[in-house]
Amino acid sequence: MAIMAIIMQLKRAGKVNIDPIRREDRKWGVPALIAYWCSDAFNAATWEFASSILAVGLSYKDSLGIVATAFIIISGVISLNGAVGVLYHAPFPVLARASWGFWGSYVPIVSRVILAMFWFAIQTVNGGDVMFVMISAIWPSFGKVPNQIPESEGITSAQMAYRDANPTPPPNTVWLLQIPFLYMHPNNLRYLFMAKSILVPIAFIAMLIWAFRSTGGTGGPLLASSATATISGSTYSYAWLSSLTAVIGNYATLSVNMPDFSRYSKASVKWQWLYVPLLPIIFTFISFIGIACTSAGQAHYGGELDWNPANLISQWPNRACKFFAGAAFVLAALGVNISANSLSAANDLSALFPAYVNIRRGQLICAMMAWALVPWKILASAASFLNFMSAYSVFLGPIAAILVWDFWWLKGRKYDVVALYHPDSIYAYTFNINLRAMLAFLIGVAPNLPGFINSITPSIDPGVGKRPYTFAWILGFVITSLVYVVLSTIWPPRETLIDRAVLPDEVYDAEVEVLEGVEKDGAGGGKAWDGRAKGKGERGGGCCMSCWLWPYSRSGDNEVLAASQ
Repeated sequence: MAIMAIIMQLKRAGKVNIDPIRREDRKWGVPALIAYWCSDAFNAATWEFASSILAVGLSYKDSLGIVATAFIIISGVISLNGAVGVLYHAPFPVLARASWGFWGSYVPIVSRVILAMFWFAIQTVNGGDVMFVMISAIWPSFGKVPNQIPESEGITSAQMAYRDANPTPPPNTVWLLQIPFLYMHPNNLRYLFMAKSILVPIAFIAMLIWAFRSTGGTGGPLLASSATATISGSTYSYAWLSSLTAVIGNYATLSVNMPDFSRYSKASVKWQWLYVPLLPIIFTFISFIGIACTSAGQAHYGGELDWNPANLISQWPNRACKFFAGAAFVLAALGVNISANSLSAANDLSALFPAYVNIRRGQLICAMMAWALVPWKILASAASFLNFMSAYSVFLGPIAAILVWDFWWLKGRKYDVVALYHPDSIYAYTFNINLRAMLAFLIGVAPNLPGFINSITPSIDPGVGKRPYTFAWILGFVITSLVYVVLSTIWPPRETLIDRAVLPDEVYDAEVEVLEGVEKDGAGGGKAWDGRAKGKGERGGGCCMSCWLWPYSRSGDNEVLAASQ
């Protein structure tokens, strides 16, 4: 009974939020995975990316080519890293320990959590814009609320859901609407994604039909055969590459943290390859809708090119159309914020502060941070939006490269899932940091730093040194890949190269056998974990799945059996 008391005590202390998902808790099938991506794709940010590319002087054909190229590139990386989550059912912060080391993994975790919080804030503002349109459609006087906020702030009192002249704005309505969903288990969120993947595409396609019917089938001036890029030469080339980097940056975060969602999959790992043809088609189509509707809006209402769908919808004369189109964009912002941003940030925060933060608390922290990040400033202009997205791809490209090459090439798809939860395991490396990964990361980031600094502080001009930043994600990915492969070849981490993978299902099966006091049969078809893939650690530590198995990991079955008796 003593072993039972120890087990229960450790399980109460452990943080199950970052444990591998048990077999019975994997609810996501192929339809849920497709619904997830449809849900993630149909949102205002995807619409705005293509339109903001037009704002810097490129043509609509350039814009569609950039989006398609970007998602052909990024979908392959998403599939490769997503497959790891399907096999090991652990979140990104845990899997990153295999390639970065237990403490070294904090580099990609912190980089990712910052971007997830920014995106949550940006999507909340996008949803707030269309929520303003929805309320104005019901009560037109709401749009006449006096603005008490300086124009330089990039947001109005009505958009902040003002009710009086109080200088401290109350929470945005969309922000409040998201809070109940932050309490839901990720398995239950698949119903939200399925609903969104049906309702929002209907609204987007209806708006596309409006764009062509209202312009006599031409789609407006931006889609005219005479519409060409207004820039040329090297300016055109750098604008094209910069826009490509920005679009990749849009989903660069999912290229590293796809395991946060694929871990819930009960489908075969082969379905991860569905993303390669699916994502370029979906995202290019949505981008075309954004271009067509922006073009039709300019044809109808004139003025400068406005790439915000909320501004377009607000000019429609039909109040019912304004309301339902606004509702579709609110649902779009809600779905993508939960699926791609708050849950990602929560997994990271749970790994960074396991004693204090679980998935639910992490999502609430992410929601609170949305106000501190003033995302309306980022969205103030197309140029600043592109600069923001390009900036973070400087770090995410190298991170994605290390994850891909470590699992698929260096480790030969063989990880030890128990060792991932212990600082003293085979993934301890040097002071729990994989110096190969760290050095490759720094070398991959270095060429882009001058341009990165210039994008943040334009007064600092590094001259030609800022040009590599134009294609930061691609350059960082390629350089980091080469450096990591070379370093791992001449200086291999032999202690991490195991003969066979230790998967969560066999560990959980062994857990049940020990709990029941049933003697294991070592020839039981490979279902029971036998500890053969362990390294030098002798004791458990931290919060983990089945951490009670760790003290017996080197001795094998006999001591596990002795403990159970």
